[in-house]
Amino acid sequence: MSRPSDRCPGVLDPHPAADGLVARIRLPGGAVTPAEMQALAAFAADHGDGFLELTGRANVQVRGLSEVDDTAIAGLRDAGLLPSGAHDRVRNTMVSPLSGRLGGHGDVRPLASDLDAALVDDPDLAALPGRFLFGFDDGHGDVLAHGPDVGVLAVDGDTVELLLGGRRTGRLVASDGAVAVLLDVARAFVGVRGDRWRIGDLDAESLAVLVEIVDAATRPDDADPIPVVPHDGPIVGWFDQDDGTVLLGAVVELARIPARTAEFLAAIDHPIVITPDREILVCDLGEGVAETVVRVLAPMGLVYDAASPWARVSACAGSPGCARSHADVRADLVEHLASGEAADLGDRQHWIGCERGCGSPHGPHLRVEAGPEGYTRRRTGEDPDPGHL
Repeated sequence: MSRPSDRCPGVLDPHPAADGLVARIRLPGGAVTPAEMQALAAFAADHGDGFLELTGRANVQVRGLSEVDDTAIAGLRDAGLLPSGAHDRVRNTMVSPLSGRLGGHGDVRPLASDLDAALVDDPDLAALPGRFLFGFDDGHGDVLAHGPDVGVLAVDGDTVELLLGGRRTGRLVASDGAVAVLLDVARAFVGVRGDRWRIGDLDAESLAVLVEIVDAATRPDDADPIPVVPHDGPIVGWFDQDDGTVLLGAVVELARIPARTAEFLAAIDHPIVITPDREILVCDLGEGVAETVVRVLAPMGLVYDAASPWARVSACAGSPGCARSHADVRADLVEHLASGEAADLGDRQHWIGCERGCGSPHGPHLRVEAGPEGYTRRRTGEDPDPGHL
């Protein structure tokens, strides 16, 4: 059966845009080592427009590339960011950003690492569509809210609940057996998907094949469903980890990290996590190091204030980078925030240059859309009631 072209960009299959090629580098679970961050910074500085753009799936993309050849990507390969060319676009794994460090019911990040290693070792799974999402929720409910195709929700340190088609199943499995089940579901999806991109798009007959796999591998949870323990507010500022060390969360203007700033992040020589809300977490710091990081990086544009508008706004590329855009969305957003009127637009907002809404947050937000006659705004999930700004 013929399938529509998978247009999700990767590194080896970049997307042609008005400002050059766009390469998206997958960061399973949003985790970045210092060596990987240094390689990303070099790639952006030497071959792109000099910025690392953070995406809504906790990945990174680089714009303005003229070509993506073996020379350009050599540093990415050496850093381990491209473990399999065939699986470049399918390593889509989201993990609760605070997993193993602050709250939650259990640390699911090791499971995500195990899944990524097994994924790239299976040639059949290279046929997954680039939109397919594996999810690992530590109990905060943050990954569950993104509707992963298949994943887990931590119950405790040894047990997880299976997620399927963005929903809880009420079926439990030992943590050490979870990855095998997720991969079995993914393989079955490849076989039944036809031209569907996500598990939620399947018809009842095809979905039943996946449900049978989950039922055969798990046991029902006879107790009341374990509640999620959401983290309130953005992960921006100073946080005391469960082990007594410090986690620093920051945002940057327009979710774009200048390559030079990325080099300084790498030089901290501590684990970094990118979140689906485009936050930058530097983890496992001593208090003295954390104070130094804030003192050095805040003047370079990292924002550690959770009340900053940059902690609750985002934007697509807009023109001139996107030929479909009706406006220079980024410049207009910067100007609007400088005017002090951002509070009038609601708590969470996303500015876009056309109806496609690229990069839109998964949850409720105010959609500020450019059109031929200017900007309109409406809240997602409500009937359109546009009003010009």
